[in-house]
Amino acid sequence: MSASPVIRLLLADDHYIVLMGLKSLLKLRKEFKVVATAGDGEEAVALFREHQPDIALLDLRMPKLDGIQATGRIRKEFPGARVILLTSFDREEEIHQAVKAGVAGYLLKESKLPELSEAIRTVFRGERWFPKEILDLAKERASLPELSKREVEVLDLVAKGLTNKEIAGVLGFSEDGAKHHLRKIYEKLGVNVRAEAISEALRRGILRE
Repeated sequence: MSASPVIRLLLADDHYIVLMGLKSLLKLRKEFKVVATAGDGEEAVALFREHQPDIALLDLRMPKLDGIQATGRIRKEFPGARVILLTSFDREEEIHQAVKAGVAGYLLKESKLPELSEAIRTVFRGERWFPKEILDLAKERASLPELSKREVEVLDLVAKGLTNKEIAGVLGFSEDGAKHHLRKIYEKLGVNVRAEAISEALRRGILRE
C-alpha cells in the first residue's frame, strides 16, 4: 500500500504570531508540509507563483490584497489553484464574494486542528469545504439583490458622513444622481434611512468597520 502524499501548503496572515502558530499547528501532522508563508496578499500571490503549492490557506483580511482579492489573482493565473480562506468573520457578503472568487473552502479561525486537517484533505481531493452554517449564509446572500460597484462606493461615502452634494462631487455626478443611487441602495438593502443602510451593510459585510 502506497503512502499518502504530502500536501504542500502556503500560509498567509498579516499577524505574525497567528501565522507562526498556524504553521506550528500544521507541522504536528506529517501529511502536511508548509512550503511558504506570507504576511500580505501580494506576497501570497508571488509565493504561490514561485512554489505552486497544493493548497493556499489565506487570511480573509490582509493588507495590500485581502484573501478574496488574492484568490482572484491566483486563480486567474492558475485556474486549478485550491484556496481555503481562514477568517474570524462569517458575514454573508464576504462569504458570497469568496464563493464568486472561486475559493474551495471557508473556515473560521476558531476551528480545531481535526477540522482544519479534514478541510485541507477534502480540498486536496478536489472537493469543497464549507461548514453548514457558512453554506446557509451563502444561500441567503445569493437570494438578495447585488449592489453595484458604484452603489458600494456611494454607501462607503455615506458611512464616512458625506452629504449627497459631497458624494456627487467626489464621484463626479449630480446631486440628483447621488440621491438616485441612495434610493437604489435603500431598496436593495430593505432599509429607509442612512443609518439603517450603514448598519445593514456592516452586518452583511458589504462595509467593514
